[in-house]
Amino acid sequence: MALGKEISEKLREAVDRDLSFMHICGTHEAAISRAGLRSVLPPGLKIVMGPGCPVCITPQGEIDAALDLVERGCIVATYGDLLRVPGSRGSLESSGGDVRVVQGVHKAVEIARSTNKEVAFISVGFETTAPTVAATLLTRPPENFSILSCHRLVPPAMKWLLEQGEAKLHGFLLPGHVCTVVGYQDYEQFPVPQVVAGFEPEDILLGLLMLVEQVKSGEAKVENAYPRAVTREGNVRARQLMYEVFAPVDAEWRGFPVIPRSGLQLKSGFEEYDAQKKFDIPIRHVEKHSACICDRVLRGIAEPTDCRLFGKVCNPRTPVGPCMVSHEGACRIWHMFRVRQK
Repeated sequence: MALGKEISEKLREAVDRDLSFMHICGTHEAAISRAGLRSVLPPGLKIVMGPGCPVCITPQGEIDAALDLVERGCIVATYGDLLRVPGSRGSLESSGGDVRVVQGVHKAVEIARSTNKEVAFISVGFETTAPTVAATLLTRPPENFSILSCHRLVPPAMKWLLEQGEAKLHGFLLPGHVCTVVGYQDYEQFPVPQVVAGFEPEDILLGLLMLVEQVKSGEAKVENAYPRAVTREGNVRARQLMYEVFAPVDAEWRGFPVIPRSGLQLKSGFEEYDAQKKFDIPIRHVEKHSACICDRVLRGIAEPTDCRLFGKVCNPRTPVGPCMVSHEGACRIWHMFRVRQK
């Protein structure tokens, strides 16, 4: 607490202009909201949430593809957060099919080994989960197992955000979990201040202070405020496994257009585990037909409380958009911790 107070005082002294920094991590948003960090920041300093929730950025077309797998009679295994995310014709929870919540890909494989039915795992996540899925596929699971790859890579989304300039950002608080796995060398391409931060309140405040100091000194580099868990290279073996099994492809994100080389597709040697090809299921673009503003929240140009549905029609019991479904979604986090910032 004393350290946090000291860093907060230094922030107040350092901020001499309006500054806006984006984090790309649902766990960062949860930590910021739980600790009420926005209430202790200088008036000119703003933390903007970005596309840091992998469940939230999974587009409706991929949810619809998962529903197609249910209709084909597959046992669909998924993370609990994905269960209630709406597609264009309902959710996995409302599908009426054999949908099972699992803690990871290894549990889905266990189901496949215990049955003759086809088992499809909805494989979502950033660079944090993809290496685990890759390692599992390298063990050659049974023939009745496959995955619907919904993985995304963070740096291409950051590139898109910077090129569009919608959110008018001065820098990024980089995702600590992702960087623990793949390091931060891929972020050095971006000419803006960036800091890798951990998840304690003091970690986040320190990261913000380092970003402010970069802006004031006219620097634009990647700094590491989370050295107890993150190195520049990350987990080299995990990175190797990921790219041994997956290859980058253009992919749509919910709230974004197709972002070049931002998704992961199984390589040719692993196509037998590709549920989309195995069952010939297309993934189509679905136009938004809702007052939900999750798309704007994910791009950092709106806050959850800007939405006229927030806390009324849309709440954790009756979510309209994915940001109110996932535990890493900004709307659910703001609703849980009663954030009312405007």
